[in-house]
Amino acid sequence: MSIHHKKIIFVGGKGGVGKSTTSAALALKLSESGKKTLLISTDPAHNIGHIFDMQIGGKQTKINENLYSIEIDPAYETEQYIQSVKENIKGVVQPTMMEEVHRQLDTAKASPGADEAALFDKLISIIIEESDKFDHLVFDTAPTGHTIRLLSLPELMGVWIEGLLEKRQKTKKNYSQLLHDGEPIEDPIFDVLKERQRRFKKAREVMLDDKVTGFIFVLNPEQLPIVETKEAIELLAQYDLHVKTLVVNRILPEQDEGQFFRDRKKLEQHYLEKINEQFTEQQIMFVPFFSHDINNEDQLQEFADHLVWDEMLQR
Repeated sequence: MSIHHKKIIFVGGKGGVGKSTTSAALALKLSESGKKTLLISTDPAHNIGHIFDMQIGGKQTKINENLYSIEIDPAYETEQYIQSVKENIKGVVQPTMMEEVHRQLDTAKASPGADEAALFDKLISIIIEESDKFDHLVFDTAPTGHTIRLLSLPELMGVWIEGLLEKRQKTKKNYSQLLHDGEPIEDPIFDVLKERQRRFKKAREVMLDDKVTGFIFVLNPEQLPIVETKEAIELLAQYDLHVKTLVVNRILPEQDEGQFFRDRKKLEQHYLEKINEQFTEQQIMFVPFFSHDINNEDQLQEFADHLVWDEMLQR
């Protein structure tokens, strides 16, 4: 099944290879085929607004008849995430302890992984709550390492929450026996954890369903992007997330313009051969190096025309 048939598409790759442009071009092409499409940027750099030359931000913004976009703000989502945790612990923590607990939670906002946890929470909300409203969700992700951590979180967080639930269930049972003669006691935290477990499980099921979700990696015909892409594909496969589509961006044109250009073209040819040899399991789209920036819809359409829709893409 070609990538354009997938309901949910994640676009990843090394920084600076053209992920945002590819995401925007793909979303534009899907929308112009009559599909209602939501383009979501999880990259803190947020290039989508610059590409379409409009302000987007953290709320859904209409770009054309069928295309909408949102740029997730990690700082805002982290704040919302911490506030939701504060709400969840009301009535559980003693009032005299609330001030200290809130102080600890506010400190946690700056801790490693806080942004990713909040971003992931928002991503799950979009996947679960927006899927029925759109034909396609296209995610423009941050550079490779961040993408891998984000996509592997459903499994990692699922295991972690399962451990917390077991511990909570045991504590609940002990309290019940000691203080309530074995009668069941309410545990709001347990209920919150169960709900989060349900959401993580749902997100993982969606991401593992290759009839629903597809993954694209963008790379340039150069050594480091090839190596990084190869490693990323292998690492994601360990989580049963399989990248089956590549976009090789910025291929030099066929022309003879001096020794420097000829040498560069020869080196590029070597890397293109390497790409074909190393990525035999992936469909590959090739996009040329344009003489201009991609910063309006006409130029984006020119880019999108190279994202081939054929089931079998020629190498």
